[in-house]
Amino acid sequence: MTANNLESALACDGISQSNPPEQTWIAGWPHVRLNRRGYAELMASDCNQARRATSPTLPKLGFSMNGQALSLCETDLDFRHAMQAADYLQADGQSLVLASRFLCHNPLPERIASTDFFHDAASIAQEQGLSFYFLGATEDMNEKAVAEVQRCYPNLRIAGRRNGYFSSNQEAEICADIVAAGTDVLWIGLGKPKEQLFCIRNQEALRGVCWVKTCGGLFDFLSGKNSRAPSWMQATSLEWLYRSILEPRRLLWRYVTTNTHVVLILVREKLRQLRNQ
Repeated sequence: MTANNLESALACDGISQSNPPEQTWIAGWPHVRLNRRGYAELMASDCNQARRATSPTLPKLGFSMNGQALSLCETDLDFRHAMQAADYLQADGQSLVLASRFLCHNPLPERIASTDFFHDAASIAQEQGLSFYFLGATEDMNEKAVAEVQRCYPNLRIAGRRNGYFSSNQEAEICADIVAAGTDVLWIGLGKPKEQLFCIRNQEALRGVCWVKTCGGLFDFLSGKNSRAPSWMQATSLEWLYRSILEPRRLLWRYVTTNTHVVLILVREKLRQLRNQ
């Protein structure tokens, strides 16, 4: 699909800079009401528009919302402010998709898990000639992830890569390198809340990059270090259980506490709706 055809298709779907995508509000947070392909098309449209700008623009910030993030928004004020500054929030957790069916008149069409969305984004970026930069994970995992991306998408432009181990006084240099590389989309996998705070802190320094997409542990999945849960566990919002079984010492307590908190948040939202009826 050409850039002009893509823009025409997005315009027909109501996706443009002047007509942003519909939102589904869940527990006070606006989520883009798109499927994965539609979100990738939005990314490409934004990038093509930024490329045509007469001067470098601020990057659009695309953040992932899931149970952990929803819980953290209520306990970490800095993280909450960072999430509020995002241009787009996408439902990375299946629990939010299921909740939207009970809480919203316009439920989400599907989950946009970053691990899956990456492939939609890479496919359309390869078609459109967009470049990706990969920031995060260990040096070994980052290198393996990029090598796998190059194998799967041989025509995708790779602007550069860097591991996620650096100090705050290195951030200005890192951002300058990312911009100088001609990056269209920066994938940043530093984990919550570090990656969101990095984006807010450095958005101006990343002027000229079109999109910044937070992606958590994406590089570990791309490299083959981590595996996805079976499809039935993903569909029933049990991927957290699968991951907890694989990494109980790191993830079990986090999921138990955040999942419980999220249930309370969603129940509170439902009670609020009933009171307002």
